Amino acid sequence: MSYLDNIRTFVRVYELGSMSAAGRDLRISPAVTSSRISQLEGHLGVRLFQRTTRNLHATEQGKAFYDGACQVLESVEAAEAQVVDITERPRGSLYVAAPLGVGRRLISPQVPAFLSEYPDVSVRLRLTDRKVDLTTEGLDLAFFLGQPEDSTLRIRKIADVQRVLCASPAYISARGHPRSGQQIIKEKHECLNLRFPGAKEFQWPLITKDGLKRFATSGRYECDDGDVLVDWALAGHGITLKPVFEVADFLKSGELVVVGEQTPPESIQMACLFTHRRHQDPKTRLFMDFVIDRISDVIKETKLPNQLPR
Repeated sequence: MSYLDNIRTFVRVYELGSMSAAGRDLRISPAVTSSRISQLEGHLGVRLFQRTTRNLHATEQGKAFYDGACQVLESVEAAEAQVVDITERPRGSLYVAAPLGVGRRLISPQVPAFLSEYPDVSVRLRLTDRKVDLTTEGLDLAFFLGQPEDSTLRIRKIADVQRVLCASPAYISARGHPRSGQQIIKEKHECLNLRFPGAKEFQWPLITKDGLKRFATSGRYECDDGDVLVDWALAGHGITLKPVFEVADFLKSGELVVVGEQTPPESIQMACLFTHRRHQDPKTRLFMDFVIDRISDVIKETKLPNQLPR
């Protein structure tokens, strides 16, 4: 049995937390999966996993070995990529996830041009504002806003995205124009919150004169679709926090107005997340390069109306 196959199997077991799940992912039987792990443990002379009938956990030695194992696989994949002409027509399905606003406004418009250039590739685009799990959901890459919680994945930063608090003129006429986060909370303004199953308590990170402060928001309106929050804001139901590129047209037309301007929201990172083994997949890298090249300037150039770059 190849030592490299054993390492690959270990990495998938570590990432998926299950022998059976790793076996399915690698298209090998549970018996072969277990055998490869046992051979690797025998070679190293340590236990990499603690196994019970119900659970499997990496030992301290397993956790330490994981980082080195990933580096080995990356090096091998990089070497293999050097001898593969990635300008050959890539083929196969590409599974991509993105938040609703990002996907609708930035990612989906790039897909037809990409498929026109690479006709043997199919793009399966999944849009959702909940957090996705690349390994268990079979995704090749995911665009996202914020910081990833899974440190075992690879991340490619695209840009820092400016955000804004905004509401409709009708809401401001009825409830007043709050100039700061403190005023929003004190006056109990209606906050339109993005929530989904498993979401943590929602807070708005605002830049105050004393530095960054997180304001716990409240309100009667919650949804797991960010575009619904924009619709509610346009209809005068409350204040929403959104990336500027998602509401720039409404701000320009006056359908939405900036509020809380004395304590603007902290910018948020937009990035692309992918697993180690997806990095050297030609179609994955081609799609990342293709999309990022076209959207990074759009993000950076989208500013608040009449606002000078900060």
